[in-house]
This record gives sequence, C-alpha cells and structure tokens, in this order.
Amino acid sequence: MPNETKRTSLSNLQIVFEDNHLIVVNKRPGDIVQGDNTGDVPLSEIVKQYLKKKYDKPGNVFLGVVHRLDRPTSGIVMFAKTSKALSRLNKLFATGKTKKTYWAIVKDRPEEQEATLTHWLVRNAKQNKSYAHPHEVPNSKKAILTYTLLKKLDSHYLLEIDLKTGRHHQIRAQLTAIGSPIKGDLKYGAKRSNIDGGIHLHAKRLQLEHPVGNDSLYFDADPPDDPLWNACR
Repeated sequence: MPNETKRTSLSNLQIVFEDNHLIVVNKRPGDIVQGDNTGDVPLSEIVKQYLKKKYDKPGNVFLGVVHRLDRPTSGIVMFAKTSKALSRLNKLFATGKTKKTYWAIVKDRPEEQEATLTHWLVRNAKQNKSYAHPHEVPNSKKAILTYTLLKKLDSHYLLEIDLKTGRHHQIRAQLTAIGSPIKGDLKYGAKRSNIDGGIHLHAKRLQLEHPVGNDSLYFDADPPDDPLWNACR
C-alpha cells in the first residue's frame, strides 16, 4: 500500500485552479478520487473539507466528481462546485470534448519514436484489470492513444501520451501490449513496485471549454517530487 505520508491531506492539498464553478487539484499517487470499499478518505472529501473551511460553509458542501484517475496515478483531477457545472462537465467528458495529456515513464523503449496505438480492451472486473487485443473481440471496447518519446533518462524513457478514448486502465494496458509497461506498475508487467506504491503515470495537462462561459481552459500540473520525475522537468 502507498505510504500514508505521501497521500493528500487538508494541509498539503495542491490546488491548480479554482473559481465559482470548478476546482482543479494535483492528485498524489495513492489518493482515491471517490470513496470505495477500502474506507480510505477520498480526495473528494478532502476538497470538501477545504471548501467548507475556506468559505466557512454551514452544513454539507456540494462537490461533483467529474472524472477519475487510478489510485496509483498522479496528476490533474477536476471537480465541479455547482450542479450546473457538473452536468455540463459530464457532457464535455462524455462526448470527448476535452484534451487529456499524460506523462509516463517506462523501462523498455517503444519501437517507434511516436505512434498511434489502437487496441480493443476487455475489462476483467474481478481482477480490476483490462486486457488489450490487436483486433476486436467479444465484449471489447476500442481504445486509441498517441504517444511521443520525449526524453531518454539514464535507464528509462519519458513518453507523452494524448488520449483519444477514455477506457479502464487504457494507457497502462496499451503500453504493456507494446512491451513498455509503466515503471512501478506490477499489475501490468513492471518487474518491481515503487516505494510509495504509485506508478510513474501522471495526468500532466487538461484542456477544455469552461462549463459556464466560453473561456478556453488549460491546466498543467507538475509530477511528484522524486528523482526520476525531477529528471523530466
């Protein structure tokens, strides 16, 4: 399990952006975005605590979960502060009108400097894992991403990934399918785990239109503070 000291608390919450309708935070590895059967305090509850304290709100605080990141993944997570923003953000994410860019560190170099990957993913709910197939198979969903090899590190490689679809564990499954599992990702073929229980997958940027207005929004979040990520900055 991730080291508790690495997870987000009210005192170390990293806010990227906030206005009247939405709030964007930089999630740490080990955080769960929304409550699950582990009973761990989710990031959504910590953000609620922050809003309640900052604005001295009585009673319950509204906060809508718009999208999620896997527990071991870090990076940008957006929440809605109003029901109006929530419904519109849900539509933007559901219709693919957002641009999500990730950084991933892998041990094994992909064959190509840049490429578009297309697979058909089958989710195994019992294992909480997705399997990538090169052709359509029963109960599969098409998954597409593009990647670019940005940098060679000492013994790893930094990839930048643009998601074209949003499938369960998509990046993790597709990179494993081409022989480049993400550092620390034991579930998808990495040889060893990271000390903090996270993986080197980071939601770096998010671009979309403001849900209440016409402004174009662009958010960028730094990866966690560790030697390998720091070498990518």
